[in-house]
Amino acid sequence: MNDFEEKLKEGLVFSVDKPYKWTSSDVVRKVRSILRYQHNIKKIKAGHAGTLDPLATGVLVVCIGKATKQAEEIQSGEKEYIADIRFGATTPCIDLEKPIDAIFQYEHITRESLEIALQKFTGTIEQVPPLFSAKMINGTRAYEFARKGENVEIKSSTINIREIEIIKFDLPDIVLRIVCSKGTYIRSIARDLGFEMQSGAHLTNLCRTRSGNFLLHNSLNINDLEFFFKNNETK
Repeated sequence: MNDFEEKLKEGLVFSVDKPYKWTSSDVVRKVRSILRYQHNIKKIKAGHAGTLDPLATGVLVVCIGKATKQAEEIQSGEKEYIADIRFGATTPCIDLEKPIDAIFQYEHITRESLEIALQKFTGTIEQVPPLFSAKMINGTRAYEFARKGENVEIKSSTINIREIEIIKFDLPDIVLRIVCSKGTYIRSIARDLGFEMQSGAHLTNLCRTRSGNFLLHNSLNINDLEFFFKNNETK
């Protein structure tokens, strides 16, 4: 075992700007592949702290070696998102992964009425996760039921939303900045906000800009991973 491999096994934590349509596991596989083929490290623990949906981008924290034991603690940190939401239509998964399944009116929505509605979404609230999610139901991921067309009951979870700020209001589209606790589903916020505004809604874009102390502007581009590890190897 070389010095670099020993250093990695002692633990390394960093954040990646997860690319669009990559799964969180895809990023971890990329890390393992670089270490295996570029640095001849064939066996190393690696994982991520806090899943991001495939159609979301932004901060994904990666843990290597003994740092994988810190993943749960890191994952418990506060998150910040920029969410693009479109009123007037819904999709089965509440984002663009599936086509629109229903159309609604949205012209009655005003910025003032939206600001009033958002007050109901701040603080400690109960939230039902989307059916198309990684939420466990009796040992099975919710999305596995969804893909089979099976309807199952998903229990609500207690979450905390510390801040919701309207960044843009241009119907049918709005952009929100959301600061929230672990376990918050932004797609559920879009779904519930559509219902609250007597319309329908879904996400058109989602970026996680912060996870705990890890910030988007300090996160690695996926194409910079090879240089990142080469640089760490020489230190």
